[in-house]
Amino acid sequence: MPEHLTEKQEAVLKFIEEYQLAYGKSPTLREMREHFGVSSDNSILKHLNALKEKGFIEKDDTPRGIGLLRSVKEKLSATGTVKLPVLGAIPAGGPVLTDEYIDSWMDVGEDLADSAENHFILQVTGNSMIDAGIFEGDLVVADAKRTPRDGDIVVALVDNQNTLKRFVKKGDKVYLKAENKSYEDIYPETELRVQGVVKTLIRRYC
Repeated sequence: MPEHLTEKQEAVLKFIEEYQLAYGKSPTLREMREHFGVSSDNSILKHLNALKEKGFIEKDDTPRGIGLLRSVKEKLSATGTVKLPVLGAIPAGGPVLTDEYIDSWMDVGEDLADSAENHFILQVTGNSMIDAGIFEGDLVVADAKRTPRDGDIVVALVDNQNTLKRFVKKGDKVYLKAENKSYEDIYPETELRVQGVVKTLIRRYC
């Protein structure tokens, strides 16, 4: 038994680990209640809060807000692949990994993403980047922590709208450029926030 954990806390931690390895995401409170046969959220929350205080988990207030465990990251890395969320859209706060935004999960090689924590996959919509060889339905792997450089293709939030464009920086000014002559450059009126720098393209042929 890990140091400082009670028997019930260890059982909860083990269930979280097994669930994350199987599904690439964390269980909800309801799923944990059903697994342990209890009727109250409080009994589960008590153990989760203790695990968080002892440093065994990281957790926010979203339904699947428990971060990937260190042991899970190590086991996934050992397979040579990383499980990434495929997002259909990204909320204003960034690539939040909740069921509302995750369409599916995909295993990719470590050469495409060295960490599940900082990467996500976005399904492309529209034809504004066709001259860069990016078409509707394609998947792009993006790094949420990488600082964008002039010329990078980025996933960005511009005045509360998500878009996939080329990042252009000239002096103190930044704007987004489409790779389709039918589209105009985008200059933010209030805000331009890069949510991820595109690292690679994945295309499905079936």
